[in-house]
Amino acid sequence: MDGQGQILIVDDDAEIRSLLAEYLTQHGYKVTTARDGVEMRQALEAAQPDLVVLDLMLPGEDGLSLCRDLRARSTLPVIMLTARREEIDRIIGIEMGADDYLGKPFNPRELLARIKSVLRRARALPASRGNAKRLRFAGWTLDCTARHLVDPQGVVVPLSGVQFRLLSVFLSHPDRVLDRDRLVDLTLGREATPFDRSIDVQVSRLRQLLHDNGREPRIIKTVRNGGYVLATTVERLDA
Repeated sequence: MDGQGQILIVDDDAEIRSLLAEYLTQHGYKVTTARDGVEMRQALEAAQPDLVVLDLMLPGEDGLSLCRDLRARSTLPVIMLTARREEIDRIIGIEMGADDYLGKPFNPRELLARIKSVLRRARALPASRGNAKRLRFAGWTLDCTARHLVDPQGVVVPLSGVQFRLLSVFLSHPDRVLDRDRLVDLTLGREATPFDRSIDVQVSRLRQLLHDNGREPRIIKTVRNGGYVLATTVERLDA
């Protein structure tokens, strides 16, 4: 058994909750379940899971709203589930801070692979920054412990889990061109699919947070047919 952590499954379908709980438990995970936002918040207060599997379509408060609320308070990894197949729903889920997105119906083995990958990426990122507690760049500071940004005026700017990981990847590879496939792998922990624009969406949102003009960016530049590059010096603090 893998014994990789605790998973919170939030889904209003009792059969899905039971099936996933049994399957993930067999693979060494401790699993708790919730059928809606109320039970999800109760579970989060009772114990801090390592990852949340969150259904998009829930009674009452939907998954997107719950994900957005969770992102305002935590960088806890989130994998969203949905019966919808439209690309716009996938993009919105990523924009709300989801780390990955899986459409129903799905094979539990695929979800297990996504969970392992997202957890591996989340746990591996601090090591890629060495022992630095803070990283300074272009007047900004990334607090690697609190997982938030501090702007040049000293104001704290919260980050979603995906934004934190994406910025961490860029700061760990300054002046290095990172293609979209590589960024999807390092940030979302999966392979890019054809016409996958999730990284472009996240880079755009990150540029907005950094007040980096998308047409003439100074910090994260676009490399035509290459990907993106962090075009600024990174200083490691508190090493």
